[in-house]
Amino acid sequence: MTAKKKPVTRTRKAIDLETYSALDAYCISINEYFKSLRRAGFNETNALWLIADRETYPDWILPTLPNKIDPDPYEDED
Repeated sequence: MTAKKKPVTRTRKAIDLETYSALDAYCISINEYFKSLRRAGFNETNALWLIADRETYPDWILPTLPNKIDPDPYEDED
């Protein structure tokens, strides 16, 4: 009878986004998005293609940018 192997335990570090700059947080979120696409079965080319198109990102993955354009439609008073 063979000896049983010890189970492998992996430790993960918690990421505290408050200690990183906005650029660091952005890069971390892109990296996590790429890794999740690869785990989901996308090949590397398709995963990179999805990352290059910002419209494919989920709403919650990146912080929202402030709306610099007035959302009210322009009204012409001729």
